[in-house]
Amino acid sequence: MTTDPAAAASLSSIRLPARRGSVAPFFLLALLVIVLDQLSKYLVHSHMQLGLPGEVPLLGHWLKLHYTTNPGMAFGVELPPPYGKLLLTAFRLLAVGGLVYYIRRLWQQHAAPGFIACMALILGGAVGNLIDSICYGVLYHNAPFGSPSRWFFGQVIDMIYVDIYEGFLPAAWPLVGGKYVSLWPIFNLADSSIFIGVALILLLQGRFFRQQEM
Repeated sequence: MTTDPAAAASLSSIRLPARRGSVAPFFLLALLVIVLDQLSKYLVHSHMQLGLPGEVPLLGHWLKLHYTTNPGMAFGVELPPPYGKLLLTAFRLLAVGGLVYYIRRLWQQHAAPGFIACMALILGGAVGNLIDSICYGVLYHNAPFGSPSRWFFGQVIDMIYVDIYEGFLPAAWPLVGGKYVSLWPIFNLADSSIFIGVALILLLQGRFFRQQEM
């Protein structure tokens, strides 16, 4: 199959018509996530004790408020100290900048509004945790002992505790039977926003990208 060079050149020169409205509502959605996330962390820090003494049951033993701090990434994963934290913060800054640029490009390219909204949720969550890393060592004095600086070494505040299961799995289960497992994620609103954004993209990608191709 051959391609007509003249036709290809004419197609490449076609510009999408200007899109009505503004990309601002999507950035406002990200800002809403940031505000709610930071407000929840302030309230937890101001009115709760760290750890078990301050734990508040919400739905029995399944869902609790539990004030804890996380010096690293998701699930407590850390990069080697002392400057691994700076590398993580630098990566988060680059990711935030990339998300801002990507959302603007999606708007210009007439991407599905739902898809852009999901990216805005991810952006809001990323900025929420980035603020913790940059500022909380100074604002809430929670930088780990021995940190080179209080700036950029703050710990992320987590508080939503889902106690799924802790114990030995049935011995009859293949591969994992008889093993001891602890399934109790602790996260915050920023993490939740990122998870919801990614989950919706995976679940609705057929609709999002079909609309984009139309």
